[in-house]
Amino acid sequence: MFSATTSGMTATATTVTGVHVGTSGWSYPSWRGADQVPDGFTFAVKMPVGRLDRVGTFVERVRALGDRLGPLRLTVQSARDEGVLAFLRGSLPPELLLAWDFRHPSWDDAEGLVRVNDLDAEPFRYVRLREPPYSDDDLRRLAAALRPPAFVYFRHEDEATAPAHAERLQILLANRKSDGSHPIEGT
Repeated sequence: MFSATTSGMTATATTVTGVHVGTSGWSYPSWRGADQVPDGFTFAVKMPVGRLDRVGTFVERVRALGDRLGPLRLTVQSARDEGVLAFLRGSLPPELLLAWDFRHPSWDDAEGLVRVNDLDAEPFRYVRLREPPYSDDDLRRLAAALRPPAFVYFRHEDEATAPAHAERLQILLANRKSDGSHPIEGT
């Protein structure tokens, strides 16, 4: 497990065979400090889709993370616009992991994309848990349904419960694998 405090916020990341669990809230100007995390740690970066003229600069900057760059979460607030989708798909390097966080209902039937909180998404899952607290039953249900590769993020609250929830989910995932009751695919 990795734990660090930056600007009063805590983030935790652990890995169990392709499932990454953590909390969000870091901001590194020019990614200073990115080399201080353990091997295997990856950063999931939010990309607000608003100014399309800044996409190239954004990609250039996040690629500076190298092998520490995890999935990009593209937040799209606007109504459906196939031109925006085509522009982004054509402008973002194909090797980047993209998780689409559509905020407008006109995108509900968009296909062929990894959507945030879609446990059936391919080739990976990106889960944001936004309604703390999480009961043990909630975490058990998630652990039973989750398959790697997956990236799971817990919401920060005033009380620092997210790291404890992340650790509990990791324990449940590890137990699921070791006792054979819910084998993890791809292991």
